[in-house]
Amino acid sequence: MTDVTDTADAPGREERKGRTPFVVRLVRQPAGAIGLAIVVALVAIALLADQIAPYSPIKMAAGRPLTSPSFEHLLGTDEFGRDMFSRIVHGARLTLQIGLIAVGISLTVGTLIGLVAAYAGGFVEKLLMRSTDVVFSFTETLIALAFVAVLGPSLENAMIAVGIAGVPFYARTCYASALGEEGKPYFEASIAAGAGHARLLFLHLLPNVVPTMIVIATLGLSNAILAAAALSFLGLGAQPPTPEWGAMLSAGRDFFNRAPWLMLYPGLAIALTVLAFNILGDALREALDPRSKDRS
Repeated sequence: MTDVTDTADAPGREERKGRTPFVVRLVRQPAGAIGLAIVVALVAIALLADQIAPYSPIKMAAGRPLTSPSFEHLLGTDEFGRDMFSRIVHGARLTLQIGLIAVGISLTVGTLIGLVAAYAGGFVEKLLMRSTDVVFSFTETLIALAFVAVLGPSLENAMIAVGIAGVPFYARTCYASALGEEGKPYFEASIAAGAGHARLLFLHLLPNVVPTMIVIATLGLSNAILAAAALSFLGLGAQPPTPEWGAMLSAGRDFFNRAPWLMLYPGLAIALTVLAFNILGDALREALDPRSKDRS
């Protein structure tokens, strides 16, 4: 005799069995697999930079100045005889650090503003979102330049400036996503059940806006890396002899005719990193799409 409970639960079990795991959905996409592989490789290079780099990234006269690529110096040397391969490898660590810290600032502050504005409504909503709109009317680069001008040129200040400049975009995105969640039956049922403000905010709204914010943050890493590289290129970010890719691009301008590799390799490193995070972000958006969970 068939148990009624087993019969009732069978569709649920079958539905769960038919769902494809998130990681599988991600790597099944060619873009997702490629983007994830490049990002994992960058993280590994950043973590093992001291072991991978054959020379110090800041010590001068590791070789002759402006030496072209060779077996001894795979990517050549710069105007001070520093090994370019070692500087590129250590630059990966700085680049990921810049991106993660800047996006961490933008994501944390922006998500908090968006959640509070959507939940509170009324005067608080208008105050927070109108203030965000005013800041959003300026470009992120302009905001970052203004903050660096006030704080002073340094790598740390550049990260803070880029993070603050990205807050309005994250706040608006979180606000729109939270408003959509507030109109759903589960949220209205939680209010009717007497859930407190903290529970509604952090146990109901926040978990449901996280997937959207993860995608935005992944895509935002590429923007943060580009913005920080631009500040360093202008001399407002990382200062010599820090092996930061934007600063290396700037230093190589005066030697482009004699040693084009001084700009070529940092430029390729920035382009590859930005491309990897962009295609990974697109793949994450597809993998986190609820409509794709039951696809085989």
